[in-house]
Amino acid sequence: MYQIDVLIQGYPGKSLCHGGLGWSTIALLRGTHSSTLGRTILIDVGAFAVRPEFGKQLAAAGVAPEEVTDVVLTHAHWDHSVNYTLFPNAAVWIGKVEMDWATSVPPGFNPLPELYVADLAKHPKLHLLEDGERFLDGFTAHLCPGHTPGCLVYRLEGNEVPVVFSGDAAKNRAEMLSLATDMTMDAAASRSSLDLIWSLWKQVPGTLLIPGHDLTMRLDAAGQPEFIGQRRAGIKAWFSEDLEVMQEFDITEPRF
Repeated sequence: MYQIDVLIQGYPGKSLCHGGLGWSTIALLRGTHSSTLGRTILIDVGAFAVRPEFGKQLAAAGVAPEEVTDVVLTHAHWDHSVNYTLFPNAAVWIGKVEMDWATSVPPGFNPLPELYVADLAKHPKLHLLEDGERFLDGFTAHLCPGHTPGCLVYRLEGNEVPVVFSGDAAKNRAEMLSLATDMTMDAAASRSSLDLIWSLWKQVPGTLLIPGHDLTMRLDAAGQPEFIGQRRAGIKAWFSEDLEVMQEFDITEPRF
């Protein structure tokens, strides 16, 4: 039904001294079936800093911004949502609970990009999703509050195996295994959401989980999450007097 490519890997880390790191997952879906041909979907669209790499990856995939038909947002935080403005022809899908909450929050020291939320609320192709709603072809929205009040997890059926896009309701492998969450507005709600995500993941053997800040995973024969693919992450810094000399820091972790 869809070819799925993770254009930008999410990273399961935090900045120690500079606020949110915000390295979040961006997935591209392209229709491969008669019912989905012509459909080009992005699940989350990342933050400002990712724009050059995001554009590079779209170009490598042969996708022009004007060809994106749908932007599907898991929630309204800056590191997942702000780049919807780059896709002029796309419909934007987000949870109704999320938008009701996000538009009611005054500007503050929080991860909501208030000007973009206000703009999104007036978007001519905005679709507000309810819990359990089926939309597009093969997608079901599941309300998974905690990280924000209106986080949605999306389950896709119709491919060879189902795919669960968990966004920040389950940001990484550690949260799935520990059944605890970092950076949540409601820890009890997040715990219930993790239980639901586990249920969605285990329904069909081979189901893929694509989280908001980690590699794609599937369950092994023992029912434990295993990564698919190789993590890529690093930074470079100028610590010398020579602009041509940079220190590289590899911040990948060994695969479990």
